[in-house]
Amino acid sequence: MRSNTPSSERASWGLKLAAWAGLLFLHFPILIIFIYAFNTEDAAFSFPPQGFTLHWFSVAFARVDVLEAIKLSLQIACLATLIALVLGTLAAAALYRRDFFGKEGISLLLILPIALPGIVTGLALLAAFKTLDIEPGIFTIVVGHATFCVVIVYNNVIARFRRTSYSLIEASMDLGADGWQTFRYIILPNLGSALLAGGMLAFALSFDEIIVTTFTAGHERTLPLWLLNQLSRPRDVPVTNVVAMSVMLVTMIPILGAYYLTKGGESVAGSGGK
Repeated sequence: MRSNTPSSERASWGLKLAAWAGLLFLHFPILIIFIYAFNTEDAAFSFPPQGFTLHWFSVAFARVDVLEAIKLSLQIACLATLIALVLGTLAAAALYRRDFFGKEGISLLLILPIALPGIVTGLALLAAFKTLDIEPGIFTIVVGHATFCVVIVYNNVIARFRRTSYSLIEASMDLGADGWQTFRYIILPNLGSALLAGGMLAFALSFDEIIVTTFTAGHERTLPLWLLNQLSRPRDVPVTNVVAMSVMLVTMIPILGAYYLTKGGESVAGSGGK
């Protein structure tokens, strides 16, 4: 019987090469921004880069407009994440075990904001705020970000609920624990990493969100909006590169952290795995 091992190995190497080529294609523009953030040349995109310097970092983070935009983005991301953690966890707790009329509809409504294009969500929010006579500002940005951040937390928490054996809760109640004690000592420890991962993802999404923010910001300027406005100022390109690189790093770290926190979720205590 003829072995197909050589052809299988060639196919495997071909798939790996294609995967690496795809990753390089996707990340090449990001690499360019990283390189030119350290370029000594004043020109926007002189090629090849003229040298290495940290000068643009000191220039960028000495500017008041950059610091104010960073502060506003951090404030909004923290508030949106906090709201998402509370509402997403409560929604997951209400829906994960009980079957009732309209459950699928409620689940769809929870997931819809992140499934819709951002421009549709932004227009809908703007129309709602105008109808309610609410002026765009920090409040409207936080509400807009929370609509899709809730989905992230909800998905993480309900997935963890489904992998956690309900017998743990029943055993706690049989041993005399009240609802708060069961939540504190049984449910919360099992949800800990899912909550942390969901919160980190929600923070990252909120921090660099631009489409929904464009419709809900009013006169406020978050960091992504600041970057968008910089496109019309070619003389500030080195500073823009530094800020863009910082945004990518700030959002990449929580995403990687969330990945490592959730990739071993199948080993949750009491998940019922055999």
